[in-house]
Parts: sequence; C-alpha cells; structure tokens
Amino acid sequence: MCRLYGFRATEPTKVECSLVHAQNALMSQSRVDGQGLSHGHGWGVATYVNGLPKVEKQAWAAYHGELFRKTAARIYAKTVIAHVRRATIGPPAPANTHPFAHGRWSFAHNGTLPGFAHLRDRMIDAIDPAHRTGIRGSTDSEHVFRYLLSLWEHDPARPLLETLRLGLGRVVEWCREIEGEAPIGLNVLWTDGERLVGSCIGRTLWYLERDDIVVCEICGVAHVHHKPSQRYRAVEIASEAITDEGWLHVPDGTVYNVDPDMRLRFEQLQQ
Repeated sequence: MCRLYGFRATEPTKVECSLVHAQNALMSQSRVDGQGLSHGHGWGVATYVNGLPKVEKQAWAAYHGELFRKTAARIYAKTVIAHVRRATIGPPAPANTHPFAHGRWSFAHNGTLPGFAHLRDRMIDAIDPAHRTGIRGSTDSEHVFRYLLSLWEHDPARPLLETLRLGLGRVVEWCREIEGEAPIGLNVLWTDGERLVGSCIGRTLWYLERDDIVVCEICGVAHVHHKPSQRYRAVEIASEAITDEGWLHVPDGTVYNVDPDMRLRFEQLQQ
C-alpha cells in the first residue's frame, strides 16, 4: 500500500496545496489515509527541469519534519509525480523509495504484486541486461519500471499507452500463474515529462480535470502565472480525493493516458 499523486497542466503550476495544505493532502494521507493506514516509510517528488526529472525523496515519513513541506513549496511545474510509501516488499530505504527515475523517465507504484519472490525471476528474464544492472533496490515496483523501460526501448515508436498495457497485462498474467486469484495491486504513474500514462488495477484512484484557472479554495489565490493567449487546462490524479471538489473514480482494470488537451482517456487493460 502507498499513496500516489500525479499532475499535468498546460502551464507551470504550484501544487503545494494538494501536497501539503488541502483537506486530504498527500502529507495528511501519509499520516493516515482513508482506511486508517499510515504511509510513513518514505516520500518522493519528481518534477522536470530542462526535460529531465528532478527527484527529491527521503526514507522517512512525509509528515515528519519540514523537508517535504519545503520541497512542495518550491514546485512550480507542468508535470509532477509524488508518492508516500507504506512498505510491503523491500524495507524502508532510499533505494526503495519512489519515484524511480532513469534518463527522462520517472515512475511510481501503489500496490503489491503477489508471489514476487517467484515473479521476480520471470521479470528479470524479460528485462534487458542494462536495466537489470540498473536495479538498485528490492521492490516489485522498481522491477516493473525496468521491465516497462525494456519494452519501450524495444519499440519506441509504439504509443506509450500500448507499451504500458502490454507490459502490465503480462505482469498480471504472471501473477495469476504464480498465485492464482491473489489480489493484485498495480496502480502506476509513468512519465517522461511530456507524456503521462498510468493504470488502476486493484487500488483506489481518483481524478480531477480543470478547464480553466480557479482560485484555490485552500489558500485563496490562483496557482498559475497565466499567459492570456493560452487556455489553461490541468488534470490531477490521486489515490484519494484531495479536496472537496468534484473528483471522479478512475475505473478499475484500466490504463489511461493524459492527452495533449489534458483529458484522461481510459482503456481496458485486457482487450
């Protein structure tokens, strides 16, 4: 179990309120989520600078100390992935803390893959050797990331959503073969700063689309330095609804893509 947050917008935007100050901000979820669970085993935030991910993370709770607050206060970006961890596979450690990054890619995962001790061998066989040596931690999450990167590098012309669906579909099949009908948790966020795709498999996920600039109900100001010639649009994705606005459920068993118009497009994992 973990909690995820993803953001994409047409213009750089502050997300401090969603991460720290809102009614159910990610920092609040790290202390206790909607199920009464704490996610105090690490936190991380990825933004993009000059086309490459800038990742800040620590292997302690987001609600401990001021570093998470200070990190959130500095963010002003078009693309953000954030994560608070409740460790299931792999102990609390920097190498096991999300988001993971490689080149221009960043990735985070909420959930647990059953039978990972056996699943890992199958995944390692399917991961390119260069990515096998790039694995630094012991989580199922980092192995999924390296497997997806291997698939993408084999066919970079394939739409990213198709690569995600292919990769996660195989992971689900392997889990079923190993652990039968054991629950699978496979909510992911995967981005290169311009494209953002993700999944909702066995865990809660919510989204909110914005068609215009709004005055934040938390801090009372707009979060965008807006260009009047450009129409502002944004989408937020989170494990739990963060504010009292009209958040909607992401359908379970789907993969999704954030289109250039900042709309989520959903497709079934299995077609």
